[in-house]
Order: sequence, then structure tokens, then C-alpha cells
Amino acid sequence: MSKVRHVPKLRFPEFQEAGDWEARTLDSLLDYQQPTAYLVSDTKYSNTYKTPVLTAGKTFILGYTDEQHGIFRENLPVIIFDDFTTATQFVDFPFKAKSSAMKILQARNGANIKFAYEAIQMISYEVGAHERHWISTFAPMSILAPKLSEQQKIADCLASLDELITLEAQKLDTLKTHKKGLMQQLFPAEGETLPKLRFPEFQDAGEWESKSLDKYFDKIRNGFVGTATPYYVADGIPYLQGKNIKQGKIDPTGLVHISRDFHKSQNKSQLDAADVLMVQSGHVGECALVSEQFSGSNCHALIVLSPCGKVDSRFFVHYFYSPQGQARIFVITTGNTIKHILASDLRVLEITAPTFEEQQQIADCLASLDDLIAAQTQKLAALKTQKKGLMQQLFPALDAEVWP
Repeated sequence: MSKVRHVPKLRFPEFQEAGDWEARTLDSLLDYQQPTAYLVSDTKYSNTYKTPVLTAGKTFILGYTDEQHGIFRENLPVIIFDDFTTATQFVDFPFKAKSSAMKILQARNGANIKFAYEAIQMISYEVGAHERHWISTFAPMSILAPKLSEQQKIADCLASLDELITLEAQKLDTLKTHKKGLMQQLFPAEGETLPKLRFPEFQDAGEWESKSLDKYFDKIRNGFVGTATPYYVADGIPYLQGKNIKQGKIDPTGLVHISRDFHKSQNKSQLDAADVLMVQSGHVGECALVSEQFSGSNCHALIVLSPCGKVDSRFFVHYFYSPQGQARIFVITTGNTIKHILASDLRVLEITAPTFEEQQQIADCLASLDDLIAAQTQKLAALKTQKKGLMQQLFPALDAEVWP
């Protein structure tokens, strides 16, 4: 006779004969506290202060406070649970809270807090009405749990993987911080014509020259502006939009295509390799180089900059992402809620740039750093995917398969 087995697909050797996991409600594993006694009074945060102020959302650490009273420090670690969004964070350090719409969850006897946290991550739940969710929905929810010793083993395994993910995330942050600092030195500060850091072969090359942007790009024009939706096709010409321009790259996620006839009718917005695309509404200043892959494509609601003469377009993409370049773009930005820039204003924007050869050297340097950042980003993503796949095997579902 067959029966439903509540066991994971992957189990540590010492627990192979430990029997099925039990269905247990979350409130049998976790107790909760209201955060009232731990709410921060003053939101004037500073990185010089010691105590973090937390939210259960993605921001997590809102800032740091110098308040000495009402710091949660007993019976760590805990889970903080946003009662409205159901977002969770695992916390193993003293903290204060920002919102009363939070539950502080602690392990009851016979439960491992890290195991319980990871088990909650496996719950598929879509937030509907704006209501408090812990007591009404999550507390009575059932999950499968083994005995404490196996919970501990799973928790230790996942904690080790979390430590590796954190380490690789820190490496990525270090690379990004290094690039930002390097860019500040490779491009002249506002009002200056020489950078603080220059490659040896250009030490005596003289000052950088200030020109309007249309002296570097002889065509600065708007892509197609209007509704192209009727011309979307499954197999046609790639049609780049603002959503496809992210952090200096063209992201093909969600890329749509337009008919070849419509493409031919929009000559001014057709793209060549080495053109620069800039978002003109919303995330203004986001820009990307058109690669050979997207040469001949078309675009919508983007400003297209076509280089003239000896110009390294990569240099200008990096410049626009530098603090100096962002400040220059801000000068011509209009709008309150939604920001805009105009191609006509971009044409006359004064930009200080070196010779073509120095542009190339700077672009090559920053491109090499971008390659390191991309590789580290992929490594981090692979680790997160690995953890997700591991959890799917370490945690059985309540609707587990039937075993003979």
C-alpha cells in the first residue's frame, strides 16, 4: 500500500532513517513580540552612530541611531516580519525598529530560528488586501519540520552558504566602490580641465578641451516618439526602449520587435554600432553603447548620439555615469515627479574631454573593471541560484510525492 512520505529529496546521511517530517504550524515554532518598546524616536540617522534601525523590506538597514534605550538585544537571532508585505529578514545583531507594522519572531522550544526563517522563504504567498498577516494568515500556516537536530544541521548548512554569498557580495560592493572612486579621479572636477589621476603617457599631453556635446556627436536626435504598439511583431527588428538601458548596457529582457516596414519608415531612429543611447524620461542619464549585435535596430523615446570624427563612444558612456557627468546631466534635467531631458539641451551641453587616444585608454581601463564586476555579479547570482536549488531539495512540500 502506498503512502505519502514527508521527507526531503536530499537528506544528510545521519538522518536517512530518522522518519518523516511533521506538519507543524508556524506559531508552534515561533513566538512573536510587538516592536513598540524598540521603536526609534529620532530619524536623524548617521553612519557615525552604532545602532542600526531596521525594516523587514529590501532596504533592511534604514540608518544608524545614537539612541541608547529600547535596543533589542535579547535572545538573538530573530526574524523580523513585515505584517503588511510579509517580507522577512534574519537578524543576529542588536537593533531598533522603525515601524510598528512589524513582528519580532523568536523560536519556541524545539525549533531552530534559522531553519524556521528558511522554511518561511519556501512559502509561496501572494499579498492581497492591505491587512496584518502574521496572526491571521502565517501563524496558523502549516509547514513540514524535522526534529531539532536535523533542523540544526540544515540551518548550519545554509548558514555556511549564506556566509559565502555575503563574502562574494562584499567583493562585488568593493569593486563597485573602487570603480566609483576611480571615475572621480579619471575625469576632471567641475570647473577644472585636468583629472587628478592621469596615465603616465599623457602626463604632458596638456589640458582637456571643453566643447559642446554636438562637436563630439554630429547627430543628437530623438528616437521614435509615439505609439508603435500596432507594429509589434514576433519576428522583426529589435526595438529598444528605456527599460532596456541599464547601468551602461543594453538589457534584452522584455525586448520587443517591430515590423520591417515600420522600421524603414523611421530612418532617423535607426541605430549604428558606436551610437550612444540615453534615456530621456524617467531614469534620465541612463545610457548605453550600441554594439554590433544591435546595429540596425530601432528605438523609442531614447536620445541617439552618433559620434563624429575620432571619438570613443565608450569614454562618454563612462563619463555620463561618473559623478561629474551625472552633475552635468542634472543641469539640463526638468520635471518634478518624472524627470526629462531634451536632445536640444544635450547638444549644447559643455563636456570636457581629452584626445581620442586618452579617451581610449580611460575607456579600456574602465571596461576592464566592468568585466571584473560582471564576472563577480555572475558568480554571486550563481551562488544564489545554487542556494535556491539546494533549499528545494532540503525542504519537502506538504503535497509530497507518494512513495511505495
